[in-house]
Amino acid sequence: MTEQSTGESTSLRLDPVVARAFARFSGGFWKGETARAAWALTLGLAAFLLLSLVATVALNRWNRWFFDALERKDAETAALAVLVFAGIIAAMAAVGVGIVLTRETLQVRWRAWIVDRLLGTWLARDRYYHLGVTHTEPANPEYRIADDTRWATEPLVDLAIGLFSALTGAAAFISILWSVGGSIDVSVAGVALTIPAYMVLLALAYGGFMSGLMLYVCRPLVSCFARKNEAEGIFRFALMRLRENAESVALLRGAESEKQAFKAAYDTVVTRWLAIVRQHGRLTWITNSSGPMIPIVPLLFAAPKYFSGELTLGEVTQLAGAFVQVQMAISWLVDNYNRIAECYASARRVMVLVEASEAVEAGLAGLDGRKIVMTTSADATISLSGVSVHDPAGRPLVNSASLSLAPGERVGISGNSSAGKTALVRAIAGLWPWGRGRVDTPRGLTTMIMPQKPYMPMGTLRSALLYPFNQKAIGDDRLIEILTGVGLQHLAHRLSEEDRWDQILGTGERQRIAVARALVHAPDVLVVDDGLSSLEASAQKALLDLVAAEMPHTAILNFGQRERADDFDHRRLVLETRSGGSILRASAEMAAKA
Repeated sequence: MTEQSTGESTSLRLDPVVARAFARFSGGFWKGETARAAWALTLGLAAFLLLSLVATVALNRWNRWFFDALERKDAETAALAVLVFAGIIAAMAAVGVGIVLTRETLQVRWRAWIVDRLLGTWLARDRYYHLGVTHTEPANPEYRIADDTRWATEPLVDLAIGLFSALTGAAAFISILWSVGGSIDVSVAGVALTIPAYMVLLALAYGGFMSGLMLYVCRPLVSCFARKNEAEGIFRFALMRLRENAESVALLRGAESEKQAFKAAYDTVVTRWLAIVRQHGRLTWITNSSGPMIPIVPLLFAAPKYFSGELTLGEVTQLAGAFVQVQMAISWLVDNYNRIAECYASARRVMVLVEASEAVEAGLAGLDGRKIVMTTSADATISLSGVSVHDPAGRPLVNSASLSLAPGERVGISGNSSAGKTALVRAIAGLWPWGRGRVDTPRGLTTMIMPQKPYMPMGTLRSALLYPFNQKAIGDDRLIEILTGVGLQHLAHRLSEEDRWDQILGTGERQRIAVARALVHAPDVLVVDDGLSSLEASAQKALLDLVAAEMPHTAILNFGQRERADDFDHRRLVLETRSGGSILRASAEMAAKA
């Protein structure tokens, strides 16, 4: 998998369109049901930040008071200042605790809300499925939901705190530079000049020049972070695929081949991380040159007024501290550019998933008359009327299939592996809109599909049996009875065990679990899509007879590659492969009997 295959570009700049889209998507946290808690956390955090600024300004003023006392050799005032200093530090510590608690709570709650909404967007109306079958799913959606939501939100809160502190701090400390520094008289070519608020102008000029230089150097970071995140996602996906296919790889002795593939994927991660390291190296040339100069520059420019007696030692110290604070405010963007770049890259990956989910929904809505219509029937019969199934590109798979299925009726449909059986199953389930025709189902009808490879959720064996309606009230005695009936009595004592049941159980055992699941939920319609193919014919017959006996009113649609030799089915149909799409007709055996 490459970057190009994902359909994403690694932009070389911060795109405001992406930023606005993410703000609209994630900003819902401050609206609706979560608005009260969100605003309480936000305003509480802002209040603590303002208190922190007050404490910092107080400390700046304390510096002037204390050093003036030292200059005057006023021991009594200096001793009092030490006591005041202890109070300021205690206040700063308390405010710091408040900032940490409100900040981290806001980060956790906001991310939880975004993950919940992102899951809803991805899972709603089977979008996750349609993204896969249309090959429009962005790479590694699980990484985007689990990790990119974190890297798009946690740094953003910290950045917002930094920006708020930078703006309020700049306003407070520029006023100190203005009032304490005053103006300075200089002589240029024999002409006397007065420069008003010269410390303010110096702070702005110095900060503006260094910030502009660092922004110029940092430009490629956005692209570097985007490419790095993409490589991380691909590497994680490769590791996940090995875990999910461990047995197949082991049987093929494919460990060495997988290792080579992992190494190649991680080499890409390393290469892209090193690109970021090089950018950081270039940035460090500037930061390490500028950083030590910041506290020295104001002292150099305040020295003439100190030597002339216009400034006291305390005022010089106060000016130096205020100058440093203003530089921190001015350089906020530059100091945090790499974090902004990484935050933006993750936000973009989140929005790609959101936009892809919405786009596939819009694409399905735009099919108009070129889709299979799901309607409600007036009676208890489920029916297909002229259903033609196409693939997303418009190629025909099944042509004009018609079928009715009454409660308790059992219909077998056979056909080879390319006849379109699974495509027809998807259409009946309402998952596959591509095609034409109509599927009528009674209101409130419950349908359960038994695929060839049954899904086993994470958790206990009990939850696997109750899936997907885990709230269903059913006792363990009944579950044990069902397990025994489907031939899994050896698992009866493991109902409460949590394990990887998809790996522990063989394919045949998982198919028996699927039968047990059907007996637990007793659906109105059971569609078996080669769902017993891993079992012997005698076991298949026994399980189907058990289902018919336990659920006599359930309509059963049984798809398989071969016609059944027993008399389980009331009717038998064949999906016959044709160039314009398979057709559904009565089997030769049934036609002969008729």
